[in-house]
This record gives sequence, structure tokens and C-alpha cells, in this order.
Amino acid sequence: MTETNLRILLAARPEGAATLDHFRAVEEPPPAPRPGEALLRHRFLSLDPYMRGRMNASKSYAKPVEIGDVMEGQSVAQVVEDLSGTFAPGDWVLGGKGWQRFSAVPVHALVKLDPDAAPPTAHLGVLGMPGTTAWAGCTELAQPRPGETFVVSAASGAVGSVAGQIARRMGARAVGIAGGPDKCAYLRDELGFDDCVDHRAPDFPERLAAACPDGIDSYFENVGGAVQQAVWPLLNDFARVAVCGMVAEYQGDLQPGPNLSSVLRKRLTLRGFIVSDFPRAAPTWRATGARWLRDGTLKYREDVTRGLENAPTAFLGMLTGKNFGKTIVEIT
Repeated sequence: MTETNLRILLAARPEGAATLDHFRAVEEPPPAPRPGEALLRHRFLSLDPYMRGRMNASKSYAKPVEIGDVMEGQSVAQVVEDLSGTFAPGDWVLGGKGWQRFSAVPVHALVKLDPDAAPPTAHLGVLGMPGTTAWAGCTELAQPRPGETFVVSAASGAVGSVAGQIARRMGARAVGIAGGPDKCAYLRDELGFDDCVDHRAPDFPERLAAACPDGIDSYFENVGGAVQQAVWPLLNDFARVAVCGMVAEYQGDLQPGPNLSSVLRKRLTLRGFIVSDFPRAAPTWRATGARWLRDGTLKYREDVTRGLENAPTAFLGMLTGKNFGKTIVEIT
């Protein structure tokens, strides 16, 4: 093969906000697959907020990316070579590894995709890890109920947009929190949210309270920071809080949280989670979400950047809310 493998590496660990200087691009020969592996050509790369945590050396639920290693990420890809015969050249699969053009991955770790059943990019977003996260967070933890008020932050993103649609199907009143009037209009007019509040508004806490006149019964947390501060006083007794992400604090800007005496006083249920905590959620959501996509009742939006070399810029923009929908890089 004459093509080279463009790879985006972690050049240094950020102290505070990540910048373009923390990434480095290199061109190398494509990897040679070992027995039991398939050589993949990546077509679309998923960019997700959790990757910012992988850039740090602090202890977490997953191992950090080492300096000089390729940035972590999942791709949909096409098979170039598989000597085991499990996949044919050209097959679409989920499971490409890293911010790079090619990877060699064990065939048992790959999921074959049918590009005629759903767009391949859907398996990075609405049918993939973000959609599964929304499903697990709603059905296992937040548990929105008929007649209740469900609130989700980062509501126009890959996880929040699906979570709100699931909550409405479960009978709850869905209120989104998003950045800007265009995102709020999209949530109300296209996704069917009952209301949306712009967290950039100077009177955001008052607007959120007006949108939730009966308080908040379940909250899907993706942001933290000032948004969390506004949500907390509105939580009703016995409210459920599913803590999925803290994107407002991933760049090192840690903010004080609410006084946890309210957990006792209001008898709140508060649980942090990652999607792998609920392994049964993935196959259930893939089947459920695919059915809703086919009948047109599940909607999604993608924010696609062209060119792997532009992945760092797209990633940093996502961390500051510049994306609109699921952030994906088309690897040309």
C-alpha cells in the first residue's frame, strides 16, 4: 500500500484549557494486521467530550492517552484486508480505533454495519455510544415518568437531543437547556421538546424557573458549572439526577457544586454513570433506536468537519459549544 497513515497524537498534557499545541500530526506507514486482525480504512471519526479527560494523567475510570500516542476515538470504517475471512474488503464496520486513517483491529471487536439500513455515521451518534448513553441514563437512572418535568443540559448535543426525545416518549414534559436561540428553536420545532432555555441568557436562572413552574423531577446532567447551579434549587423532593458529563469543567475551570445537604433534605437520587455500566443497554438501544429511525419518529443532527487534519480544531470547538449536533470528522 502506497498510502500513508495520518495520525493525530497527544503532544503534551494540557494544564487548563487544551489548545492546538497539545496535538501533533504525523504521517506513517499503515499498520500491518496480525493474525486475527483486520486492516481498516477509517471513513468517519467520532469526537466526544470524554476525550478531553483522556488527555489528563489523573486517575479516572479509563486509562489516559500517553504523550506521543494516537488520540483515542471510535470510527466507522471499511475493511481493507482480513485474512481470517470474517469480513470482505469494502465491508462497513464499527470499531476503527484512534484519530488516524488506518487501524488494525481484532475482528471479534468489530460490528458489521448495513449502510442501507442506516447511514454509517448514525452508528457514531444516534445509534452509537451517545444514543446508548441517553437510553441508559433515561431508562436506568433519570426514569422520567408521565406528567413529570424532565430537564437535560447540552440538549442539542448527541446525548441530550436523544435523551429529551426518549423522555417525551416515556410521557414526561421535556425541557432542554442549550446555547443560543437557533439550538433552542431546533429542539422545540424539530425534536418536539416542550420547552428550551438558552443558558447564555443573562437571566437564565429565572427563565429556567419559568419553564419549570412545577419544579424538576428528573435531570440529565451533561454540563455542570453555572447550569447545574441554576437547576439544583428547582429539584423536587425525590428527584432523580443522572450525571453523565461535566463539559463546562473539562478544561480545568472547576466550579463549586451545590450544597449536598439538599440530597438529604429533598431525598434526591444522585448517580454518576458511564455507558459501559449498563452493557445490556447497547443491543436494546440499537434495536429500539433503529426502529424509531425507520418510522421517522427519532430525529438527529450531525456537525461534520471534513479532513482528519481538522479534527483538533473541531474537537476544541465542540468543548466550547460551537458544534450543532453530533460532532463527526469525515476522513478524506
